[in-house]
Amino acid sequence: MPADSTRSNPWIAVRPGEDTGTLARRVSSAYERFVARSADNPDEGGVPVRSVVLESWQRSLRGGVDPDRGAEGSALGAADLEEYRAAHPISSIRPVVRSLLVDGAEDSGLLVAISDQRGRLLWVEGDRSARDRADRMSFIEGTDWSEAAVGTNAPGTALQLDHCVQIFGAEHFSRNVHDWSCAAAPVHDPVSGQLLGTVDITGGPRVATPEALQLVRATVAAAEAELRLRGLDAGPDPDRGAARLEVLSEERPRLRHGGRVVRLSRRHGEILLLLAEHPEGLAAEHLSFLLDDRELDTVTVRAEMSRLRKIFGSANIASRPYRLLVPLVTDIDEVRGDLDRGDVRAALDRYRGPVLAGSDAPGVVRIREELWASVRAGVLGEADADALRRWTESPHGRDDVESWSAYLAHLDPASPRYRRIAAHLSVLDRRLAT
Repeated sequence: MPADSTRSNPWIAVRPGEDTGTLARRVSSAYERFVARSADNPDEGGVPVRSVVLESWQRSLRGGVDPDRGAEGSALGAADLEEYRAAHPISSIRPVVRSLLVDGAEDSGLLVAISDQRGRLLWVEGDRSARDRADRMSFIEGTDWSEAAVGTNAPGTALQLDHCVQIFGAEHFSRNVHDWSCAAAPVHDPVSGQLLGTVDITGGPRVATPEALQLVRATVAAAEAELRLRGLDAGPDPDRGAARLEVLSEERPRLRHGGRVVRLSRRHGEILLLLAEHPEGLAAEHLSFLLDDRELDTVTVRAEMSRLRKIFGSANIASRPYRLLVPLVTDIDEVRGDLDRGDVRAALDRYRGPVLAGSDAPGVVRIREELWASVRAGVLGEADADALRRWTESPHGRDDVESWSAYLAHLDPASPRYRRIAAHLSVLDRRLAT
């Protein structure tokens, strides 16, 4: 990468010739000012850090991440973690990553991590003393290092943005990671394009240089080439590619998997959605409560799971607890991704209907209400007249007085549309007041 391009590249943390000591002090000062000032206004600008870092800090703050808490230990036991990562498709790139990054790194002070598509660290290898230090901040196998869990960090932010990124020192949102720097890049299935996870290097300031990011990107390119070769060697595989669950519709939920589209029963759609939302797994009793708070019989749950395995594949769902052993994306994930990127119009395009319309399962109702609130907040925060029009004209915002009022504020008071919307809002106010 030419030196002049690195100076304007927002994904690179340390520019060529930049003094890391001076940069560390500047970033640390900016971080403390942001945390001190932004509790009341998370979108406050004027912070002298890279835009990709500032936007991640803002997402972390809005998401309720505590900068003083840090990561928590793994929710998976050793046996469960071993089973999960052995079945995960990213496991096949580990030999390539070890060959290019891990071998010979015993005394380098560096760690190499592979995560899944949700930010869970599957493998953490490298320098022993660095691993001992990293243990104290729970940078360990099985731990969730998504941006939603611990705030700004290279693996989590790379997944959030689906782009390679470096995070230097105090650019991390969690204070107990400020002594570290990291560089990560996302890994995709070269055939389906499915996001599989990340490869990350963690260590001292040199990890934040352009050369380190180039090394990670080259490793990911080699790993994806290996995945493509494996696919060619294996021949056509009807089960290859991302499994996708569609629940944003008035129609029955649909599962796209193995080249097939299957219309699911509402109950099977509920179960798959709840498992996708709980990658750590659900005990039968917990799943039954999320499906029916009137204490649905666990025997009935087990019977439904048996039927679902025949549709989705017995090797794709584990027991004790019930959990998915293969990646499953949902159209809810895609709406959330659009909102996280600030693309409200794309989110409205995808938000075609309520989550599993007609379902009264408590766990599904919570997801439905949270997604509605998230889309609504995105629309109101965007302050875009077209987005407000689309929202208020949809079933989701038809009775939303605040959104109608916001839409009215964007219209010309002399226009016929303004008068029509004002009259509608008046009727709506009277109807809701009765």
